[in-house]
Amino acid sequence: MATLTNKLKAGLALAVLVATTALTPGMASAEDRRVKIINETRHVIVRFYASNVNASDWEEDILGRDVLQPGQSVTVNIDDGSGYCLYDFKAVFDDGDSLVRERVDVCKISSYRYTED
Repeated sequence: MATLTNKLKAGLALAVLVATTALTPGMASAEDRRVKIINETRHVIVRFYASNVNASDWEEDILGRDVLQPGQSVTVNIDDGSGYCLYDFKAVFDDGDSLVRERVDVCKISSYRYTED
C-alpha cells in the first residue's frame, strides 16, 4: 500500500510540475519561433534578415549562400536567444530592391509571405 501511495504522490508531483511549466509565460514564449518564409514574388530573395526590434543593426543573413527562388519557401528559426517575439524582417531581391517589414510577431505566426504589391 505504501508503494502505491508513493507512486501516486510522485505522479501527482510530476503532473503539477508539467502543468506549472506549461503555464509559465517565459517558457510558453520560448517554444517556437520558426517561421516559414514564402517567396511569392517574381524575384529571387538573395538575402534575408530578421533582427529583434531592439537590435541596433541587422543580424547576419539567414539565407547565407542560399537564395529563395520565386515560388519557394524555407523555414527558419528566428530565435536569437533574446526572448523577443517582435522582429523586423528585411528581404533583399536580385534586382537590388529590398523590403522591410517592422514588428512581425514571430510568436504568433508560423509563416510570412512576400508577394507582389
